[in-house]
Amino acid sequence: MELIPQPTLADSICDLRSRKIKRTFFVQINTLIDWKPFISIINLHYTKGKSATGKPSYSGLLLFKMSLLQTWYGLSDYEVEDRINDSISFSYFCGLTIDSVAPDHSTLSRFRSIMTKAKAYEPLFKEINRQLEAHNIIVKTGAIIDASVIDTPLKPKGKSKHEVTEDREEDIKVEKSYPKSVDKDAAWLKKGGKFRFGYKKHHVTDQEGLVLGVLTTKASTNEIANLEDVLDTADLPEGISLKADKGYQSMNNGKILEKRKLKNHILKKAKKNQPLTHWEKKFNKIIGKTRFKVERTFGGINRWFSGGTARYRGIEKMHTQNLMEALCYNLYRSPGIIMSNCNN
Repeated sequence: MELIPQPTLADSICDLRSRKIKRTFFVQINTLIDWKPFISIINLHYTKGKSATGKPSYSGLLLFKMSLLQTWYGLSDYEVEDRINDSISFSYFCGLTIDSVAPDHSTLSRFRSIMTKAKAYEPLFKEINRQLEAHNIIVKTGAIIDASVIDTPLKPKGKSKHEVTEDREEDIKVEKSYPKSVDKDAAWLKKGGKFRFGYKKHHVTDQEGLVLGVLTTKASTNEIANLEDVLDTADLPEGISLKADKGYQSMNNGKILEKRKLKNHILKKAKKNQPLTHWEKKFNKIIGKTRFKVERTFGGINRWFSGGTARYRGIEKMHTQNLMEALCYNLYRSPGIIMSNCNN
């Protein structure tokens, strides 16, 4: 008897992509991701007990999926609650029946606060990436590093003078007496001749721009001085190359990469009275053909998820925002990557 070959995950995703149905993307994600490990991670930090009325509380996985929808579609806590109650595809993705009611906005807010305080979004991000790597969507043959500024609307008002750090210069350690309306974890930065107030998100990506690690700092933090902290967020194998722009070029960073057994593919930087050689210009041109993909990642997150603006106050909640945007970006691109692999 001839055996009928079983469809692979790639076959399933590619087939679903070709079907013109409204909830294709949600079906693809539920096909791609095994949610059981997320339940275990969430339950370590978020206990599903009883609500104030004595009814069973909502599961942590449901609230995490609400957070995914919230990030993908740029919704507030109020808006995602309404959309789940109104949209069959949204409620289907969250595992709710048609007659179920979504958790209210305050429940989602409390969930986010509890998980942020417990630093639980980091292992959730790592689990997403572990599964994507197992499906060969994330491939660690090389890495890219860069940083992007996030502006916060909770900035000082008026024309009073503030301590400002020039981009790529040492952070100025100054205690400021700001009013309560200002986010005191944020900081000023002068970049491209413009004054910015907020944070920086530092990304390590693979060579296709999928995010491997995230570090959140105030905007005034200098990238050249915190390379090791950023690398600690990503589990990079030895022997691969690390690409970065010339702002990361320093003797100390070269030693860090050598210690970690990573190939130094940081762009070469001209020095005073010492222009780049022909070989160095050629090296920069070759590296630049791949290094730009991390900038595409920042652009995609900003365009799709409004990632260039802070939605929360304080560096801990901003790190949650950055992690959620990174894992949502990886998931958002995953079906397309599988489809591309199917066609090759």
